[in-house]
Amino acid sequence: MSTFDDTDAFEGASLSARAMAARPAPYLDGLNPAQRAAVEQLDGPVLMLAGAGTGKTRALTARIVHLLNTGRARPNEILAVTFTNKAAREMKDRVGRMLGQTVEGMPWLGTFHAICVKLLRRHAELVGLKSNFTILDTDDQIRLLKQLIAAENIDDKRWPARQIAAIIDGWKNRALTPEKVPSGEAGAYNHRGTEIYAQYQRRLRELNAVDFGDLLLHMVGIFQAHEDVLEQYRRWFAYILVDEYQDTNVAQYLWLRLLAGGHRNICCVGDDDQSIYGWRGAEVGNILRFEKDFPGAKVVRLEQNYRSTPHILAAASGVIAANEGRLGKTLWTEAEAGEKVRLIGNWDGEEEARWIGEEIEAMQGGTRGLRKMSLDDMAILVRASHQMRAFEDRFLTIGLPYRVIGGPRFYERMEIRDAMAYFRVVVSPEDDLAFERIVNTPKRGLGDKAQQKIQTTARREGLSLVEGARRLVEDREIGGKGGVALMHLVEGIDRWGRMLNDRDLGHVELAQIILDESGYTEMWQNDKTPEAPGRLENLKELVKALEEFENLQGFLEHVSLIMDNDKGDADEKVSIMTLHAAKGLEFPAVFLPGWEDGLFPSQRSMDESGLKGLEEERRLAYVGITRAEEVCTISFAANRRVFGQWQSSMPSRFIDELPPEHVEVLTPPGLYGGGYGAAAPQSTLHDRAAEANVYNSPGWKRMQQRGSARPVSQPREARNTVIDLTAVSSFDMGERVFHQKFGYGAIIGIEGDKLEIDFEKAGVKKVVAKFVTGTDDIPF
Repeated sequence: MSTFDDTDAFEGASLSARAMAARPAPYLDGLNPAQRAAVEQLDGPVLMLAGAGTGKTRALTARIVHLLNTGRARPNEILAVTFTNKAAREMKDRVGRMLGQTVEGMPWLGTFHAICVKLLRRHAELVGLKSNFTILDTDDQIRLLKQLIAAENIDDKRWPARQIAAIIDGWKNRALTPEKVPSGEAGAYNHRGTEIYAQYQRRLRELNAVDFGDLLLHMVGIFQAHEDVLEQYRRWFAYILVDEYQDTNVAQYLWLRLLAGGHRNICCVGDDDQSIYGWRGAEVGNILRFEKDFPGAKVVRLEQNYRSTPHILAAASGVIAANEGRLGKTLWTEAEAGEKVRLIGNWDGEEEARWIGEEIEAMQGGTRGLRKMSLDDMAILVRASHQMRAFEDRFLTIGLPYRVIGGPRFYERMEIRDAMAYFRVVVSPEDDLAFERIVNTPKRGLGDKAQQKIQTTARREGLSLVEGARRLVEDREIGGKGGVALMHLVEGIDRWGRMLNDRDLGHVELAQIILDESGYTEMWQNDKTPEAPGRLENLKELVKALEEFENLQGFLEHVSLIMDNDKGDADEKVSIMTLHAAKGLEFPAVFLPGWEDGLFPSQRSMDESGLKGLEEERRLAYVGITRAEEVCTISFAANRRVFGQWQSSMPSRFIDELPPEHVEVLTPPGLYGGGYGAAAPQSTLHDRAAEANVYNSPGWKRMQQRGSARPVSQPREARNTVIDLTAVSSFDMGERVFHQKFGYGAIIGIEGDKLEIDFEKAGVKKVVAKFVTGTDDIPF
């Protein structure tokens, strides 16, 4: 049993302190040398650079126990900060188990927000609040902003409240009060953005309320303005520990630096290679400059991995090595080599889902040369939520139980249910439940009284709700803006219903027309919340799903039947989730589908953030690979349907960053005569995977039979998107251009070869110049 022995550290200390330090320390047993070094280095700043699966939670918890066991700190003198309540509870439970007793008196172990709530209630008067202030949720924030926007006669369609709320939240994450917002950003919304921000803050004080961003913003302000308060907590918090430091935003970073500025006893645990939340304010630079912020800091690298096999670790290390902005570490393990990372190319997304479904069933039965696995041991990690649809359809069809982690299943998502309701009421105007769902979605100015009047009239007259609405509109019993919008909806349902029988119009095109003409697509295009782009992608995926059916009614029947057949009571289930939701989880077998440029790495991320965005995408690939313990399978599709048209998909650039000696292409090369075959020994990993599987797939053979087969290979230089901020654009401000995905628009900003374009239907986007065309160059 280990004991702690550091004579130098306790020279001159009291007898009781020395006796406590000499007590047995069983919690140190089993720690590797690096973990133990991180635990025992109690004085001064420490950065625990912990790679994936290296036991950082155990080391962090052991450090807390070590502080308590050696008498260095009492429970109320330790500030331990996490990002989730679940992580805080787990840490407290682990501390209790290590100490062999229930942990009492650790009031400062919790999330950033939970700790700041306690602090702010103690000092609320310093920022003009009372201690019983209310914390507003998102809906209350939006409602308050809408009131302010209306009072200022601002066009809420052009500047929606949700968009302004997101901008204000971004400012707060960077610890910017209205007067500190940089002049360039303050000019947004014709200089009204910061005015609304200031009014919003004044109104919050009048209401004795705060939002979540205020909890940190106010405490940073208090510490900066009141030295006595800051010094009080510097003395109080003798030791500070921070988990997931790579995920901190600017406000959290400043708060921590202020508190640690006295004794500097701060230990931050994190992994720069797993910083994947830049889109919500996380700054990877916080961990990268730790040694500069805290001179003399000790950096302890935890590199021994306890999760994955050597092949999986080597593959992950090969990909992440391409990033320039990283501290660097080399993961290793004592585990046996295991299976190489498996790579396969498929014809399209549907065949990718079919193949993975068959592979899961085979692994469940133990017929793939691997050990027999439970469905609970397997996970599918996608880059975007819309990718889930193909897997859910396939699994529901073959009766393979699954669960979606981090969100509802595809056909249960709000936007999908809304769109399906539109389709249902067009196919069957008597479907009152569907009409109820869409009558005021998007908002049509129909309040509760108007909707109740439609219900009452329909019941009294024995009519469907659509006919009841028609009767009220014709009799002008519902007037004003709501009456006009209701009339347009009823006329739209009539018109779309007639289109069902139009032989020149396909049902896929009709579905898109319904979503566009109803205003539903535009509603999400105008929504500026972080979730909106994903909802639009899901709607595109829904329309794409219609291609497999003869008509709209057949599709609706299919969805109803497969959802009815899903009993949801299976004990074992395959997990499906996004890569972002998978962080912190691990599975014996992991499937990583959709490794194609534009999908992964995300084109939007590269367009909006350039090299910084690409590096975050690469960190996401690293996170995905390191979720796997024994078997990691990467796949890509040669073709994807985009707006109903086949497009060749270019394999992800990350595939050729995998070290070939640690990767197995599942089918041997050379089966396709010509093309890649002649250069098979020198071909790239993705070329070999494409050759091996794509050209021998049922999809390729079907295309050959129809005479529409075509090569899917692209020159490697075409696969890499390089954003050059020093380039001189060939376009001019105000020039009208065309983008294959977003349509027509006008250039409103130019930065190197990155263009900011106001698209007629998609709103303002940032895209690389190579992806747009001048309207004079478009062939007609």
